[in-house]
Amino acid sequence: MAQQQWYKGAVIYQVYPRSFQDTNGDGIGDLKGIISRIDYIKSLGVDAIWISPFFKSPMKDFGYDISDYRDVDPLFGDLNDFDELIAQAHQRDIKIIIDQVLSHTSDQHQWFLDSREDKTNDRSDWYVWADAKPDGTQPNNWLSIFGGPAWQWEPRRGQYYLHNFFTEQPDLNFHNPDVRQAVLDNVEFWLKKGVDGFRLDAINFCYHDAQLRDNPAKPPEKRQGRGFSEDNPYAFQYHHYNNTQPENISFMQDIRTLLDKYPGTVSLGEISSEDSLATMAEYTAGGDKLHMGYSFELLTNDYSSEYIRTTVKTLEERMTEGWPCWAFSNHDVERVASRWSNNGEVNPAQCKMLSALLASLRGSVCMYQGEELGLGEASVAFEDLQDPYGITFWPNFKGRDGCRTPMPWHNNDCEQAGFSTVKPWLPVDENHKLKAVNEQDSDRDSILNAFRHFMAWRKEQAILLEGDIEFINTPEPLLAFYRHFAGQTMLCVFNLAQEPASLNIEHTDIVPHTELNHHNGTVEGHTLTLPGFGCFYAAVS
Repeated sequence: MAQQQWYKGAVIYQVYPRSFQDTNGDGIGDLKGIISRIDYIKSLGVDAIWISPFFKSPMKDFGYDISDYRDVDPLFGDLNDFDELIAQAHQRDIKIIIDQVLSHTSDQHQWFLDSREDKTNDRSDWYVWADAKPDGTQPNNWLSIFGGPAWQWEPRRGQYYLHNFFTEQPDLNFHNPDVRQAVLDNVEFWLKKGVDGFRLDAINFCYHDAQLRDNPAKPPEKRQGRGFSEDNPYAFQYHHYNNTQPENISFMQDIRTLLDKYPGTVSLGEISSEDSLATMAEYTAGGDKLHMGYSFELLTNDYSSEYIRTTVKTLEERMTEGWPCWAFSNHDVERVASRWSNNGEVNPAQCKMLSALLASLRGSVCMYQGEELGLGEASVAFEDLQDPYGITFWPNFKGRDGCRTPMPWHNNDCEQAGFSTVKPWLPVDENHKLKAVNEQDSDRDSILNAFRHFMAWRKEQAILLEGDIEFINTPEPLLAFYRHFAGQTMLCVFNLAQEPASLNIEHTDIVPHTELNHHNGTVEGHTLTLPGFGCFYAAVS
């Protein structure tokens, strides 16, 4: 049972393969690149690697538009490389989690090429097709998250098809049981290859409202972005009908039934809905749906202790059965070292504190590549942009390229920082070179070594891996909570600001964890004083 519950409290390291390590000299990272760096990943003390899509794809959305779910795109290698990656990871007791993008395919997938031909072929209803209104306009008011209507005209059929994301990503029709089964068969292909789990992309988007009802308008004061900005028309609607439909629950159960045939495998659903925390709780309840859920709720600009505390407490109150997973960064948002800094400048002490804070919340943790180095958001000139999302919304929103630039391995390789021998698909940020792995490896006080030290210590703390969480109401900029497990209690306090801060604590019978290099608070009587971006951990008798 313990082996099957490995995901509880796990640290999952997200690899964006395009930008991790190039081994064949084409400027794009590949599966062999991940293999070549597997010992580095092991040194971080993480439990699993989540690999962003490497499947066959036209790359209109950098792999999230899949044309063949059962093959590796030649950019990244082949199936033999994937088998070797699984073997090398498992030899080191590292789990492999892969992305599954189930709600939509590429418009180059054979299913769609068949479906678009006419209204009578065997796959004619495998996608969401709808007639135009009498005036020729779209069937309803649904919008794409990437800008503009969520409908594209297809002259072969004389109908529109639905795309919640890019035009080249048509949505599958999950109301068709044949589609459901075909999707599950694709998932099982990878289970048979030995993967340990799946990160399920936009999993609440699988079903649409069969009646195609219009989404209601959202008043300006309610418009907020979760993976999109407030000036995106997508923020102008309540998305009641184009995603998060009741029928999706039974599909979550189908996924769980399949995974249960492969003991020890897990599902992590990415959820972005009108109330993501409520959907996370619903999709992980009952022990018969997803194992874990995560959302964009801590990938925001709000860095107040009040916001973090309220967000986590709200999920704790709602998710009484499932298991949470938290992240501060990923491949879709500005890197946290910049997003939550006061002035855009990366502060090493803050980076160390944020990794410790994230890994101290109840649940599992997703750490995005480069977070362990304290990488800030890269500056990418407009002429170097690759992300169509950023090109469309420039300059207000600069897209996702700034968090996707190549991993800096060697500062002494002045050109490409050891990522590649040629010009990479995105430029290496000059500031990142100063934080290269080889620069931090030998520095005891580096962000990288603080990350390693903390993760090694955390592995020994069952209270952090499995314990309950109880927040303490604290003034800004302090965030504090207790973790409780097996009759023990740990106090965790974090200073989110650069200036020192003090907290009155109830207990004087505490034993600080002095073995931590994050321990830099002082206690006098009932007063705990933390320096800027300080952390404090103590056992409470």
